[in-house]
Amino acid sequence: MAKALLGYVGGSDPRLLAEMRRLQQRVQDLESELVRIQAENDALATAAASHHGDSLLESIDVPQAEPALT
Repeated sequence: MAKALLGYVGGSDPRLLAEMRRLQQRVQDLESELVRIQAENDALATAAASHHGDSLLESIDVPQAEPALT
């Protein structure tokens, strides 16, 4: 039954096996990237929380806006 589900009749197709290996490697790469991004996000969240309520907008140096001419 497993052979029928995988869709092959006369043995393993080398192209199918190569594609499966490629996809497994891609999944591993994406999982690693996800772990890295989650760690980076946690570090940014910790850094943001350590500013004791400082607003992110207050920490950005922006020149004072001038009123628009009408």
